[in-house]
Amino acid sequence: MKSSKFSDAFEEARLDKGVDYINDQDDPAMMVLGHKDVRKCAHNWKTFQSGAVPGRIVIPSEVDIRDVRQIPFEVDPPAHKSYRDLVEPWFKRPLEEVYTAKLTQQISSLLDEVLEKDAVEVISEFSLVLQSRALTLLLNIPYSEADLWISWGTHVFRSEESALDADKANILYDYIDEQIDKAIENPGEDLYSVLLSSEVDGKKLTKEEIKGVMILTFAGGRDTVINAVTNTIAYFAEHPKSLQNLQDNPEIIGTAIEELIRYFSPLTQMGRVVTEDTQVCEHAAKADSRISLCWASANRDASVFENANEVVLDRKINPHVGFGFGKHSCLGATHARQILRVLMTTLTEKVDSMDIIESVENIEEIDKMKRKVGFDSITVRFNKK
Repeated sequence: MKSSKFSDAFEEARLDKGVDYINDQDDPAMMVLGHKDVRKCAHNWKTFQSGAVPGRIVIPSEVDIRDVRQIPFEVDPPAHKSYRDLVEPWFKRPLEEVYTAKLTQQISSLLDEVLEKDAVEVISEFSLVLQSRALTLLLNIPYSEADLWISWGTHVFRSEESALDADKANILYDYIDEQIDKAIENPGEDLYSVLLSSEVDGKKLTKEEIKGVMILTFAGGRDTVINAVTNTIAYFAEHPKSLQNLQDNPEIIGTAIEELIRYFSPLTQMGRVVTEDTQVCEHAAKADSRISLCWASANRDASVFENANEVVLDRKINPHVGFGFGKHSCLGATHARQILRVLMTTLTEKVDSMDIIESVENIEEIDKMKRKVGFDSITVRFNKK
């Protein structure tokens, strides 16, 4: 089977009863699997809340490694709207011409580097580097800061020994505290400084609120962007005609981005906490229990997507939930889309073909759930035009 072939881990349960169950650190969750049901639950923030104990809506739960609320991710309306209205314009900056030009220069330069090598381990030598350098643009801070983030490795909260590593997480938290203190002493035009000078509902943001925004910015777009970039490289390495198709028909790059996000679903799921006894797919959900909005399953729902288990780069109708759905849709989606747009465009300009030399799958495991989300390593030869 091709490395870029990702099977649907949830099809049987989705067709059988619409839900499945996992036990995550003794805090079970009902996984909602169908596209319609996932969107319905995501929309119903009153019954399925995000503003629970910090870390509890994340799967695997992060309650044991942080007590800072990620903002606006772990806040429900009406406060959610106030926070989102504040930060959303900043996260739309990737659409600006100057931003895109800088991102293009970064990615083009990185591709030039790997094209001169016999082979590269894509995650550590390409995707992590690309994500870290691009993050300097999003935060509007010096490019050199990316070197430190690259040294942290691919995961913010996970180490080789533990799926949730508090010591590693504290490296990030301490770093953010230091950067906020620096911005207090010497304000600039970076995101830290912008947040320090901002108000929500007539009140200045507290240091903890700013830290919550920054933790989300660092953690929310790290593994997911790295997975998206790596899986995109793997796909085009094994489908050279598809890469040629993008070159011949650049107008389909937008639909190709949406299709690859749907197919690979870089984030498997996100939880919610039930506020009252209710039912999901005719299954009881008790108050204070958790449900999982399984984006990866919803994105393979054959009742919504024709040929759901195939990549169709010019798919015309694509209501995927790869960036979430509803009020809590991914704040960094614009940034991620622009990274993929520039990457695909630059690949068509500079790369003739790519060869996968070897790969090791990254299988996400929570209780009985096992799903391929990408690669632990994948070595590729980039062949220049």
